[in-house]
Amino acid sequence: MTQASGDMPLAGGVTAGPRPPAARGAGPAPQDDGVARNVAFALATQISSATFTAVLVLYLVRALGPDQYGTLSLALGVAAIVGLPADLGISTSAARFVAEHRGDRTATAAVITSALRLKLAAVAGLTLLLVLAAPLVARAYGEPGLTWPLRGVAIALLGQGVLGFFAAAFIAARRVSANLRIVLCESAVETAASIALVLAGAGAAGAAFGRAIGYATGALVAVVLARRFFGAGALALRRGGGQTRRIMRYAGVLLVVDGAFALFQHVDILVIGAVLGTASVGLYSAPLRLIVLLHYPGLSISSAVAPRLASSAGHAPDVRSLATALRYLIVFQCPIVAVVVVWASPVVELLLGSRYHESAGVLRTLAPFVLLTGLAPLASNAVDYIGEARRRVPIAIATVLLNLAIDLVLIPRIGIIGGAIGTDVAYLLYVPAHIWICHARVGLALRPLLSCLARSLLSALAMAGVLLALGTSGLSLLDWCTGLAGGTAAYLAVALLTRALTPADLRLARDLLRRGRLRASRATS
Repeated sequence: MTQASGDMPLAGGVTAGPRPPAARGAGPAPQDDGVARNVAFALATQISSATFTAVLVLYLVRALGPDQYGTLSLALGVAAIVGLPADLGISTSAARFVAEHRGDRTATAAVITSALRLKLAAVAGLTLLLVLAAPLVARAYGEPGLTWPLRGVAIALLGQGVLGFFAAAFIAARRVSANLRIVLCESAVETAASIALVLAGAGAAGAAFGRAIGYATGALVAVVLARRFFGAGALALRRGGGQTRRIMRYAGVLLVVDGAFALFQHVDILVIGAVLGTASVGLYSAPLRLIVLLHYPGLSISSAVAPRLASSAGHAPDVRSLATALRYLIVFQCPIVAVVVVWASPVVELLLGSRYHESAGVLRTLAPFVLLTGLAPLASNAVDYIGEARRRVPIAIATVLLNLAIDLVLIPRIGIIGGAIGTDVAYLLYVPAHIWICHARVGLALRPLLSCLARSLLSALAMAGVLLALGTSGLSLLDWCTGLAGGTAAYLAVALLTRALTPADLRLARDLLRRGRLRASRATS
């Protein structure tokens, strides 16, 4: 996008008013970090979050059991749906304009102030509503024990909203390093508080209130860092920023998109809970929570690459970085698919325990979702920063309706596997459609990505052969080590042979991991 006559263009060619004049004494924003540095910090952030999340999930599924864990999962699903208007698309809209105003500290502060006022008003109202309505929702599901878990996750919505808002702003400003400190504090406190409350006998409600404590801590840290980086003017809520109309215009489109996607993420759980009960919710959601960890690499790369798709004076969208990132994500996700397909039962038995043996079928069925979940954050965020969120609306709505229709047909007939099939089919529409928008809008080449996908799947097939040779149940420690080492070697060998990967790619990955460890140690020291 380009500027014309001092107006800032929005999605669909709509323009807003001129930029606010610079305030006296306002200096330029601090220098942003480069792609490699942001990827390293984002990767360190996601690894930290994934580690704490894995520890907490694995503890909760075993400590609570399918019934109580199902209650917690249902509370999280209900809160996510009720809380859809809590963001109103504000965080992503503000992030887009922060990215466009990078280098102008006054304009950036004006965007953040205006957006934060809107965000706080929306999320506080929704939190209060869900706290008051929790008994009614629990009664509707026939689960009296759902009331206090719902109230816990409702309170968490407030802290989660503030944390998410500033995390998006830091990503847009290309200062992902701040998010590492925020996530470390939030994750550590949430994990410790949740485990302590569950050990004290508070059950699913304890886990929910541990979540609330963690997000409150993370929100406080985010506010402190935002004041340091963006300046006190960004938090001057009484003065406002004069950017409300511009933010809300783009946020209105994003509200539909984000709301539809949030519904998509939880519609399976809500239908399973209504049709089959909370125990089935626990069996379905436990492997799904493990899969969520697999989209962290995609989130890491998206944090560094997606903001570079925003147009600004003198800066065209960085399509080359987008194409390279998508290729790396394809190569990364395909070996995980091999493990999920061949070793679903051993993975579930090892991580979740014998009470979740029915979850193995869910995990195996979700193999296409596992592949696409790594690409989804970058593909969707790229479209937002390009300024084409309006084109995401029909895709998001179609994704939800397709998933819901399949759920309603299959879940009563074949059980929780029906929810997995619905998720797969819907994502096979969602992710390719966003990549197509990038192709049409900024010229992203599709043939190299399809070639990389074919070669990576061939490499995954070689890895699957190694895993299959060791068996699909009753694996020993030696089997695990041999399978993962031998399978990875087979994957890399075929990937190098077919040119899905090159030696230069391996050297780059090694350098990024090394930088990530160094940056993480410096940030936390």
